[in-house]
Amino acid sequence: MPTLEQIQANIWKLQAQADALIAKKAQAAVDQIRALMLKHGLTTEDIEARARAKREAKAASESAPKVKSKAASSLKSGTPAKYRHPKTGETWTGHGRAPAWIANVRDRSKFLIASGADAARAASVSPVSKARTAAKKAVPVAGAIAHKGQRKGPQPAKCLDPKTGATWSGKGPAPAWLAAAKDRSKFLIAGADTVASTASAASKRGK
Repeated sequence: MPTLEQIQANIWKLQAQADALIAKKAQAAVDQIRALMLKHGLTTEDIEARARAKREAKAASESAPKVKSKAASSLKSGTPAKYRHPKTGETWTGHGRAPAWIANVRDRSKFLIASGADAARAASVSPVSKARTAAKKAVPVAGAIAHKGQRKGPQPAKCLDPKTGATWSGKGPAPAWLAAAKDRSKFLIAGADTVASTASAASKRGK
């Protein structure tokens, strides 16, 4: 019967043989992988990038049911979602405890769901307030119609100094070259009386 020392020696011998076989197979696998990488022009960075992409895709697929369940729960509650995370798609109605992705955000407007927020604002505007707004808009329009015909801004020239070329509209104090004239008709610009009478008639009709 073999002694303990002999059994242990056999174990060490078999372990060494096993390690040698494992190393040999590992080397064969490495050689095969290296040959495939050279054949297809791949590097270790390419392999790592593919592995990373697979991990991210798996993580996204696992988190998708959670997002869907949260969205479904908000729909079941009857309250439409008001905020949405642009990357994960998570939503929040704006009621109750805020989720972590929006809890510490000062300006939450960038997470607003446009349709929900706009619909809520539109629904809050009553027909009475709409009528008041329309009435306020109508007042300036009516005022503009009432004042139509009254010329604003610079008035057309009515009199002309033939020597200097200076003009006067007929409004306000007369200039020195016309104030002392007894007969102002010789300073009148041709057609000025017709224009003035037309404007006066239009203003009277407006009143």
